[in-house]
Amino acid sequence: MSWPQLRSRFPVLERVAYLNAGTFGPLSRATLDAERELRAWEGENGRGGKTYFEAMLERRERVRALIAEQIRVPAGHVSLTDSTTGAVQTVVAGLGLSARDEVVTTDAEHFGLFGPLAASGVPLRIARVRDAAAAEVFELIRGQVTPKTTLIATSAVSWIDGKVFPWRELREATGVPVLIDGAQAAGAVDEDASAADYYTVSAQKWLCGPDATGALYVREPEALAPRLIAYPSAASYDISEGVWEPKPGAARFDRTFTPATALAGLEAALVDLPAGRHERARQLAERCRELLLERGHDVVTEAGQATLVSFRPPGDPAAAVAQLYEQGVVVRDLPGTGLVRASVGWWNDESDLERLADGLGDL
Repeated sequence: MSWPQLRSRFPVLERVAYLNAGTFGPLSRATLDAERELRAWEGENGRGGKTYFEAMLERRERVRALIAEQIRVPAGHVSLTDSTTGAVQTVVAGLGLSARDEVVTTDAEHFGLFGPLAASGVPLRIARVRDAAAAEVFELIRGQVTPKTTLIATSAVSWIDGKVFPWRELREATGVPVLIDGAQAAGAVDEDASAADYYTVSAQKWLCGPDATGALYVREPEALAPRLIAYPSAASYDISEGVWEPKPGAARFDRTFTPATALAGLEAALVDLPAGRHERARQLAERCRELLLERGHDVVTEAGQATLVSFRPPGDPAAAVAQLYEQGVVVRDLPGTGLVRASVGWWNDESDLERLADGLGDL
């Protein structure tokens, strides 16, 4: 199937240049149809009955396996979550981080990672990498690691400018466990998360799933205490005896029953994905960067990074984004940075990039 045919899976692209998968990916017809069909069935038959619940539980395991496939890890090491924030909270609580510990992170993290760390009260050592070149990031982060460091918590790809962080090299060089925010990597780049101790997935972004879907990979599930748990976490329990038994593997960290319709939509998004999609996204992102530079725009994303391209627009970033939206170009501003961010996926094409460049020329 050709790229134009594959692009036609996403109805939004018939109208607009959609360049915002770093926030929400475009929804395919298959995802929309799966959600609509199951919701209609629920409306007519109710959300109950043995067949209904068995189908939901079976779909959970299929989705677990599909997400695991996207980041090249065993399905039994994947927990289903509702967000990266929730996944980070699971890790922070399970590790029991306290003032006796120390975590190294960076000044380029999304609040979804930083927030739970800060709220835990654990001392943080913050590497100043936001304005650094990609080649400098390794040394800047490693330079913050001390004998007290119990965890390195950082992104796989910076949400600010698409910078690729060398987390595998940091894990190998320091021996310190790593918690990786994979929100801007999983589905965007060809990612192998198996070297991480903990790796989060936001499925509503580059995997084009419904809202509030995601995952957490745990390399050694039995070594992390299940503290933030829910009914799906338990293999069994006895209230009269005050005991419970967690499920085997990372399913012990499942904190919610993802709505059945969202599961159906996510499953539809994760099947029949085209070969070569990551390389195509990388090439399109590089072309976006080149095109903006050719038009004289102040691009801050370096060459050879991931699929986010950030730049300083003429005038106010929020106003620029609003004007681009009126012209059928969907990007976002990053508050407090002066930047606008374009998220380039395999579903995009040259026409989307041209519309962005042309729209900026009209500001």
